[in-house]
Amino acid sequence: QVQLVESGGGLVQPGGSLRLSCTASGGTFDAWAMGWFRQAPRKERQFVASIAWNDGTTYYADDLKGRFTISKNNAENTGYLQMSTLKPEDTATYYCARGAGLIPTLFEYDTYGQGTQVTVSS
Repeated sequence: QVQLVESGGGLVQPGGSLRLSCTASGGTFDAWAMGWFRQAPRKERQFVASIAWNDGTTYYADDLKGRFTISKNNAENTGYLQMSTLKPEDTATYYCARGAGLIPTLFEYDTYGQGTQVTVSS
């Protein structure tokens, strides 16, 4: 059973940057997609970005494209989410997940990590 562990969250000022990491153990992302999702208090979970592990194809939520960049390191079985020009509305718990394809409305993401908190505040 694959387990996903996120790290890299924290408190950052508006306009700042953070890089989140997601490492898989007990399994790999090979032949899967890795996605990032976020959930703010009292809001539904929101898709952020995904990456196909075999060829690196990426897919982003339209409103986050340009500020967030997803990437991966196959050798370390780790994916990343680089976030820049952060805004208070980016405050949320960020989760990585393993899914059957890039687009979450078409493919199931059935394995999630425990999440890492990102707080954007001055």
